[in-house]
Amino acid sequence: MARVSSSMAMAESISWYCALLVALMLALSCCDPGEPSLAELGAAVRERHREINRPCDEIYVVREGETLQTIGDKCGDPYIVERNPHIHDPDDVFPGLVIKITSSDRR
Repeated sequence: MARVSSSMAMAESISWYCALLVALMLALSCCDPGEPSLAELGAAVRERHREINRPCDEIYVVREGETLQTIGDKCGDPYIVERNPHIHDPDDVFPGLVIKITSSDRR
């Protein structure tokens, strides 16, 4: 009879380990491996902060999501359209467009 109870205890502990393994696999399957880690998010935020706060060069390349208004505010140049005759429509600004900036610091 002692032998039956030791095999029952062993079977019970094995079933607990199996249940734990299944629970762990379920928990890991819920995580999307494509999501960035907190360290990656922090690095991206720091990089974006550097981009936003860096001074503007005289030749500026428009980035995604920028408008002439946001560039003018950031660079201190409210007369971007007047200084860039190749811009026919101020609403038609796209990433990669090269513009001349004359900030108020350089005047």
